[in-house]
Amino acid sequence: MMSLSGKVIIVTGGASGIGQAAAKLFVSEGASVVIADMAEENGVSTCRDIEDSGGKCHFVRTNVVVEAEVRNLVDETIRKFGKLDGAFNNAGVEQSWRRLHELDEVQWRRVLDINLTGIFLCMKYEIAAMLPNKAGSIVNTSSSLGQTAVPYTSDYVASKHGVLGLSKAAACDYAKDGIRVNALMPGLTQTPMGDRVPDMPELHQMFGNFMGILPMGRLGQPGEIAQGAAWLLSDAASFVTGIGLPVDGGYLAV
Repeated sequence: MMSLSGKVIIVTGGASGIGQAAAKLFVSEGASVVIADMAEENGVSTCRDIEDSGGKCHFVRTNVVVEAEVRNLVDETIRKFGKLDGAFNNAGVEQSWRRLHELDEVQWRRVLDINLTGIFLCMKYEIAAMLPNKAGSIVNTSSSLGQTAVPYTSDYVASKHGVLGLSKAAACDYAKDGIRVNALMPGLTQTPMGDRVPDMPELHQMFGNFMGILPMGRLGQPGEIAQGAAWLLSDAASFVTGIGLPVDGGYLAV
């Protein structure tokens, strides 16, 4: 049975989309959550909604590429709730929507810094907080594009392949310390980030083709993706570590 009762869980990127749906789901399953995001107004509002429904939530404004802010996030979690049992490292940005030769270094570094280095920094401090208790579970958001690729996505694909590899390596490092690390691999999902596709004919054609081959023939919903994260964080997945779990409507099966 999936339960997060009594667990304290950090959710980065928790002010909207998949992260917001996950934070609300985790609380409904008995967890206390700390939402980390740059979008302070949305993050505070999400926490207020959770608290108004009887849940426990705390917001910490955090830029995941700034090490001091990530360290503060974990410290603040311990101060507020006394421990850290799990983390859903979900903060990320979309690709620059250019072919590789059209990318400049600033665009490349932005995507890699937020999507990959940000997860490294989060895991660094989360794991340090979990080690004394010899227990914990971490879920990192990769993507179905962490295992494959499509045009115009080289920066994003590189970052999400990196998240999957980093998660597997960390799982090997800390399995004997009782800390599980897994990656979640969402497919196309109806979120604010997913809606920010440039108005380019070639992209519309690409996504039309994508929807045509997708076995389930529709976009995922944030709550559906969140269910995968909740299971991986729960004790129901106690023997699961080092995997990439696709929640993608069958895309990787094609």
